[in-house]
Amino acid sequence: MRTLLFRSLLSAPVTMGAPKPEIADLEEVGAALTARARKLFGRSISIREVDAGSCNGCELEINALNNAVYDVERFGIRFVASPRHADVLLVTGPVTKNMKVALERTFDATPAPKWVVAVGDCAAGCGIFQASYAVVGSVADVVPVDLHIKGCPPRPIDLLRGLIALMDLATAGKRA
Repeated sequence: MRTLLFRSLLSAPVTMGAPKPEIADLEEVGAALTARARKLFGRSISIREVDAGSCNGCELEINALNNAVYDVERFGIRFVASPRHADVLLVTGPVTKNMKVALERTFDATPAPKWVVAVGDCAAGCGIFQASYAVVGSVADVVPVDLHIKGCPPRPIDLLRGLIALMDLATAGKRA
């Protein structure tokens, strides 16, 4: 035991470095998103994230948007706790039987105009959970979806690009 303790005290930490974001890409995408949000709303975008039954891979990438590497608050994106304050619902995972009513209530509580983004392959088509007895269907089977962001899970930069595409669709008055 003592040998293990001394070895752990004298060895270097075994951690991974922070991801190297494409700084130029991130700044460009962030500036474009900020400009579109200000044009469409006149203020920042408020997002409510809803986990409808996922494996939490997409949630990890969504949470990465708020870390020190991406820091989306500087681009005018806020995550809110209540759907009553949200402009956009980010829904992850296939909709399970237990979450169907909760997702419908969250959608109904979000004030108009509202947009729904299905994040990840599972939200778009149930992914590996398709044959599960606990799954009702994809997000589009329960609430109207404006945009699908593909990936398992999608990277944070892809989430930002998806939000830009959503702002473009909202400006044009179209649904995806």
